[in-house]
Amino acid sequence: MKANFAMKHICIGITAHVDAGKTTLSEAMLYQAGALKKLGRVDHQDAFLDTFALERARGITIFSKQAEFSLPHTEVTLLDTPGHVDFSAEMERTLQVLDCAVLVISGTDGVQAHTETLWRLLTRQGIPTFLFINKMDLDGADRKTLLQELKSRLDSGCVDFTSTDTMAEELAVCDEGLLEQYLETGMVDDSQIAQLVAERKAFPCYFGSALKLDGVDALLDGLERYLPAPQYGADFGARVFKIARDAQGNRLSYLKITGGALSVREQLSGGEDGGWQEKVSGIRIYSGEKFRTAERVESGMVCAVTGLTHTRPGMGLGAEAGALPPVLEPVLGYRVCLPDGCDAHIMLRNLRQLEEEDPQLRVVWNERLGEIHLQLMGEVQLEILTSVIAERFGVDVTFDEGSIVYRETITEPVIGIGHFEPLRHYAEVHLLLEPAERGSGIQLSTACPTDVLDLNWQRLILTHLAEKTHLGVLTSAPITDVKITILAGRAHVKHTEGGDFREATYRAVRNGLMRTESLLLEPYYSFRLELPDECVGRAMTDIQRMDGTFEPPEQGAHGSILTGTAPVSTMRNYWTEVAAYTKGRGRLSCTPNGYAPCHNAEEVISQRPTTRPPMWRIRRIPCSARTVQAMLSSGMRCRSTRILILQTCLNIGKKSRNKSVRCVPPAQAVETASAATRNCGPCLNAPTVRSKTAALKPFSRAVKRPRRLSSCTSPAFVRTIICSWTATTSSSRGTSCATLPPVMSTQPVKRSSTC
Repeated sequence: MKANFAMKHICIGITAHVDAGKTTLSEAMLYQAGALKKLGRVDHQDAFLDTFALERARGITIFSKQAEFSLPHTEVTLLDTPGHVDFSAEMERTLQVLDCAVLVISGTDGVQAHTETLWRLLTRQGIPTFLFINKMDLDGADRKTLLQELKSRLDSGCVDFTSTDTMAEELAVCDEGLLEQYLETGMVDDSQIAQLVAERKAFPCYFGSALKLDGVDALLDGLERYLPAPQYGADFGARVFKIARDAQGNRLSYLKITGGALSVREQLSGGEDGGWQEKVSGIRIYSGEKFRTAERVESGMVCAVTGLTHTRPGMGLGAEAGALPPVLEPVLGYRVCLPDGCDAHIMLRNLRQLEEEDPQLRVVWNERLGEIHLQLMGEVQLEILTSVIAERFGVDVTFDEGSIVYRETITEPVIGIGHFEPLRHYAEVHLLLEPAERGSGIQLSTACPTDVLDLNWQRLILTHLAEKTHLGVLTSAPITDVKITILAGRAHVKHTEGGDFREATYRAVRNGLMRTESLLLEPYYSFRLELPDECVGRAMTDIQRMDGTFEPPEQGAHGSILTGTAPVSTMRNYWTEVAAYTKGRGRLSCTPNGYAPCHNAEEVISQRPTTRPPMWRIRRIPCSARTVQAMLSSGMRCRSTRILILQTCLNIGKKSRNKSVRCVPPAQAVETASAATRNCGPCLNAPTVRSKTAALKPFSRAVKRPRRLSSCTSPAFVRTIICSWTATTSSSRGTSCATLPPVMSTQPVKRSSTC
């Protein structure tokens, strides 16, 4: 059979679970193709693609790398991706630009939990996949057993391409039309095999040893013979998959050209950040640490572009469509502990650079506490991040013990209404919030007719829904798995502006969340535990104790295998216990498995402080600004159908600079709510306006002029303010205030004490 060869350019990605020999295979492919004169090794710290000192020191791939080599009829761009689960986000973004993937599997370890995660990602992207089973020269690697495992755990289309006797027959089984032809002719053409591979009906498997260069030539030949040339359009399109900076600090946007061509000094534009237009100042084609400049790149090529400042990983340029949402999300949160003398705002700006390069690194700024919090995948990533911050910014930071990144969702549909109408402003939004499928994230749509609300306002509402991380009502965790639909809206011809719909949209979401039942979600791990047979009982007991689930034990080559799922909060440090009771013979591998209902929701909700929304956003009747300021300062809140007055003297004591003022503990706070006071409206909007105004005047003076507060230290003054808010609940204008216990004391306290 003769193949019809044509010069083509393909982009191949190497993916694997950790320690499968992925970088070693990349090195062997470059060496056998003639791109390297010397074969490097990971354990010798001289691998061609391990360009960072941290990678050489730890022996793992942290950042994706690019290399170029040529085959007789094909130009190849090779992308080496990280294998450790903590850096899976880097690998996931690289998959978006691949024409083909080579999945490396260790012959001694077989299919791991992370291997199955990689397979799901490749299936989701529809990427043709070749498999290379590595380390076949080691004891315990059995080809027949491994092939059966690949067929059962990955796909039945996995075919051994090193066995020419049965290859054609196994390929024919993958397609009914091809099977009929094979039964008639007994042959399968290379073009038909390439079509099966492109349609992900067949997955060529090659067995060998990358370290000894065994099977590498067969893999290279198979990539050239059975991988069809990608088809690209004439219009320019590109996909950004990585942001980095060179040694001089220049910002590099790594992208693949998916249509047309790109030249230096060509102008690119996008709709992000309010719209932008920038020129390409330079084009680089990297191979390892070195690069060559180019004036023009064609379709299918991967390059690094300078001069662009608005690009983000996953962004599409030109005719390229938007990116798919990420599958892997950070599950752990840490507080950044800065050394003495380090400015938090400067460090925040530096960390934003790292967040720009790795979007799965979430940087959260707590304005109230002035703290920086990070959300990431695991502790290995945390160690690498500490080294990167010290190397790039010269600051030795530490982190706290960490916490779990929770999410919230809703359990039943609800309609949220947002109304915004200050002076000369107006907007109203009606939203339908519905529970969505687990793992779907936030879905946005509109069902509002254009004759009810113009299309431009509807688009603005969708923009405001997407731009903000909406927080839940249980623990102030971000909401997820919710479908939000625009039902109706209203604008004013003269007084409505864009910012009005932003406020109304936020209020509508919050209103809906407050009116429905919420559910707390926590991240789960999918685990694979290999351990001796005598330790299975202990492991099963531990998993049940951790509120996990598992399948019946399977027999492996060196003991038993347990697979299942468990909460991240209970299993995050379990590997230390496994190493202890198995005496180093057990191995635990965990991969993120999405979010599920929290196993101890009541405990988490009771321990985590909540951030209540401003009370004037949830009140039925608006308050004046001065009234709201006074109520917030005195600790009054609307809760169910009562009014709680908490720590009334808190704000007054702080403003007065009078160290003799001492606040009542929260447990002794005054609660005044009569049977007639069933909500917040009547108590603040009763007819007794004169009494309320008289009480607020001295309070406003106290806030503006802190030194004139001698009258504010008496219990009578505090009772006067409380009376003006709580006692006027009936239609009688002269209702007197109920007797209130003292809420302040003028006894001297130490100067260091505060409210």
